[in-house]
Amino acid sequence: ENANQVDLNRDAFNATQPEMQILHSVYKSFQPDYCYNLHDQRTIFGTEGFSLPATVSFLSPAYNEEREYNEVRLKAIHIINNMNNALQLYIPNQVGRFDDSYNVSCTGDYFTTQNTPTILFEAGHYRNDYNRDIVRKFIFISLLSSFDGSYENVIVNNELKNYLKIPQNNKCFYDFIYKNVKIIDNNEEKIINFAAQYTEVVQDGQLKFVATIVKIDDLQNFKGHLEYDCANGLFESNGDYFPKIEDKADFFINNLTEFNNGVKII
Repeated sequence: ENANQVDLNRDAFNATQPEMQILHSVYKSFQPDYCYNLHDQRTIFGTEGFSLPATVSFLSPAYNEEREYNEVRLKAIHIINNMNNALQLYIPNQVGRFDDSYNVSCTGDYFTTQNTPTILFEAGHYRNDYNRDIVRKFIFISLLSSFDGSYENVIVNNELKNYLKIPQNNKCFYDFIYKNVKIIDNNEEKIINFAAQYTEVVQDGQLKFVATIVKIDDLQNFKGHLEYDCANGLFESNGDYFPKIEDKADFFINNLTEFNNGVKII
């Protein structure tokens, strides 16, 4: 969002905001051969079928509601395939394909509709790399590989087939999952699993990651970037013996093992 609390990535068609108006002006004067749309991606995404983090994801955005493929999209797909091939050497099965639902108000969809091949980059999660220092290297490798592909201008027959082989992004991760946790709820003991997720907040001018509890049970289809087996130990936090949604992930197990900001303190 900008200072007017408008999501600029949903303002491409109407261009109500000064930032988007400037982008339109630059686009029209520069007339690029390609547009690169670079984003960060939340840590909740994995690659479908592999249960691995989606460290980098790509998309050739749609140009119509039917999500058909034309020459413009295929040019972008050619470059995406080049980048995927390069990244498989470093992060096999951790490259994802983003959802291509059409929304002309989105920047990538808008520029594709204007007949400019557009590539969406999503910088996702690599293990223990919440500052994305490692992921930046993979984005750099992607960019170098894209430059190789951009001057070839040869679309081979199996480009679309290879592109569709890239696993789709799947919401299947939490930052933390705690398993086999004993709780006491209404004087009844239960064994549950629960999940916590980092929220980015600015404190004293610094970006901080604050772990909060976001889901209790129904986690069979999810994985944690960090998982703990609490071995039926009793949960306790500020006198409560059960986790609460939106509480900070600061608690004890069996009054001995401490978890602070989601992480086990050794």
